[in-house]
Amino acid sequence: MTPLRRFGPPFLLLLALGGVGGVVYAQIEGAERGIPPIDSASSFEVTGVEVDVFAENAQAARTEGWRRAQGEGWKLLWARTNNRPASEAPTLSESVLSSIVSGIIIEQEQIGPRRYIARLGVLFDRARTGQMLGVQSLVRRSAPMLVIPVMVTGGTGYSMEFRNDWQGAWARFRTANSPIDYVRTSGSGADPMLLNAMQTGRRSRGWWRVLLDQYGAASILVPEVRLRRLFPGGPAIATFSARHGPDNELLGRFELRARDSAALPAMLDEGVRRLDAIYVRALEAGLLTPDPTLNIAQPELPPEEEEELEEERQTIEDSTADEPTTPQPTGAAQPFRIQVETPDEGAAQRAEVSVSRVRGVTSALTTSFALGGTSVMRVTYVGDAAALAAALQAQGWSVQVVGGNTLRMSR
Repeated sequence: MTPLRRFGPPFLLLLALGGVGGVVYAQIEGAERGIPPIDSASSFEVTGVEVDVFAENAQAARTEGWRRAQGEGWKLLWARTNNRPASEAPTLSESVLSSIVSGIIIEQEQIGPRRYIARLGVLFDRARTGQMLGVQSLVRRSAPMLVIPVMVTGGTGYSMEFRNDWQGAWARFRTANSPIDYVRTSGSGADPMLLNAMQTGRRSRGWWRVLLDQYGAASILVPEVRLRRLFPGGPAIATFSARHGPDNELLGRFELRARDSAALPAMLDEGVRRLDAIYVRALEAGLLTPDPTLNIAQPELPPEEEEELEEERQTIEDSTADEPTTPQPTGAAQPFRIQVETPDEGAAQRAEVSVSRVRGVTSALTTSFALGGTSVMRVTYVGDAAALAAALQAQGWSVQVVGGNTLRMSR
């Protein structure tokens, strides 16, 4: 203790700060960190296509099985999109099917000398398939939801702190067919420090507002799994819970079992699909709305300033009574994320033209196009979200501010 006492309090403070810096560095550094989510915005997915094929050899049987899966997948996709029986789906030639199919997913397969038995998934290119599906109706989409998957095993809970099987299951999940607008992170960079298991237990709205604005979301989803193993490498029992909002509201719960460690990834993938179904039912029931307490409240003006502002508003209204009322943008330019429903190819272009006409918009660019779904536009605007929404509503659009600088518009 004598050497430290000789240096005095300033040295102790520097030593303490150096130790904290080492802890922070250890938390954010590391090669085994982060799993990038699959980008499924450009494809339709059909899963669970069963095939059982005989042929002259194993390779021919497998090729024939994949060919049949394309045709069955097309019928299932058409039936799901149009809400009609699969038997009424139009027949497409093999060349057309090959041009719209972008991939085959092997869920399970058994290959014999002359026989091929498999359960497959089929991916269809969204841009090429959209018009053939005859998509006319608009699909209701949720507000952007920040996903923080939490896994509890061995009495310890974690999320993005390091790579884990539960984070991997959500990264593999293809969200294009779900009406839930999932905002998934890779778990790299600052994610482990911001989106950890402890954060899901916070109730402070101030910190949640900062995170939601950082990731461009309006609310939070916390899919949780509690994993119990009977013995190392043996059967595992998992309890899945679908939670929502800053207060961790429970929407549903179920239990699945895996016979051993090899079956664990498949069980977690099934858990993700069932949790998505719970969230979809909650959306349809009106339970998946953003918490109003997450909106940043505007400070109230003093009474004398409020009176002056009201007089100024009345003067402007009197002077522009015969002119169309278009909100005047004020403030610095800031980026906005606009979600627009695009049932056909021209919908995105029409939306871009409408947004470009708004005074104060300096740029409008569609960054993600989803035919028959929801496209995303990046806009730079001088003003706030309310003014931008009012300007678009003046052009006949239905606009909703879903949180932060994110808007949703439709005709």
